[in-house]
Amino acid sequence: MNAILPLAAICAAGLLIGTTVQAEAKGGKNLHITEAAQAYHEKMFPGYESKFRETDPEFIERFDNFAFDEVVNQDDLDDRTRFMAILATLHGCQGIDEYRAILPAALNFGVTPVEVKEVTYQATAYLGVGRTYPFLTANNEILAARGVKLPLPPQSTTTTENRREKGTQAQVDIFGDRMKDFWKSGPEETRHINKWLADNCFGDYYTRTGLDYKQREMITFCFLSAQGGCEPQLTSHAAGNMCVGNDKEFLIKVVSQCLPYIGYPRSLNAIRCINAATEQVANSQH
Repeated sequence: MNAILPLAAICAAGLLIGTTVQAEAKGGKNLHITEAAQAYHEKMFPGYESKFRETDPEFIERFDNFAFDEVVNQDDLDDRTRFMAILATLHGCQGIDEYRAILPAALNFGVTPVEVKEVTYQATAYLGVGRTYPFLTANNEILAARGVKLPLPPQSTTTTENRREKGTQAQVDIFGDRMKDFWKSGPEETRHINKWLADNCFGDYYTRTGLDYKQREMITFCFLSAQGGCEPQLTSHAAGNMCVGNDKEFLIKVVSQCLPYIGYPRSLNAIRCINAATEQVANSQH
């Protein structure tokens, strides 16, 4: 592993004891890292000690205690869901170095190889292959290093002949009957893009096994919130999440757990979109 490591990896400190533990870094700086933060690090990165404890001790102390104690203990989101959301978020913000550090931890917390692959495949519809290619490569390298045989079992449920029809059905299942004829709506010069949304975005990806609709809408929400500049689509998919059972409270938990990876502005934008979607869903039910 390189001397300069991704952000999550730099936080894996040595074995510490006590509610708030002190460890002396090079130069005499005492690190005050909580027992909860250290215990979580050890689950993520068993036995790993970061060189950044010596070079950036003040940063490590504050980031450790925030991201791996204060944040993870803020709510009851389960670890597997948390890490699936973080993986999707790192796709969205293009955090490939951090992704390489986090992926082994996600696998340690129960995210399956199939789920890992499905996150990246679906990300291509929302980010483009120019941005997902490095993640495809990272997945293959890390899974192979852990002894996972590639390729994984097929997950596709559609054919080239029925992908548009099945994709439209997925849109209807998530967003309602108004999506039934969406694929042939809009101005003639851009109508093909609405068709592509049905046959490619939904027909090629949402119809796959490996993730259910609730998981797929959650990771889509993460792709959009992390890349920024997609607030209209983010609001729509926040509403889509609510339609499949991922309520406002759940989405706020997802944003909270991903905040250390994308920062405050995009997290606050995401919460604003959640609030807007909540109003839209409430109005549609009247």
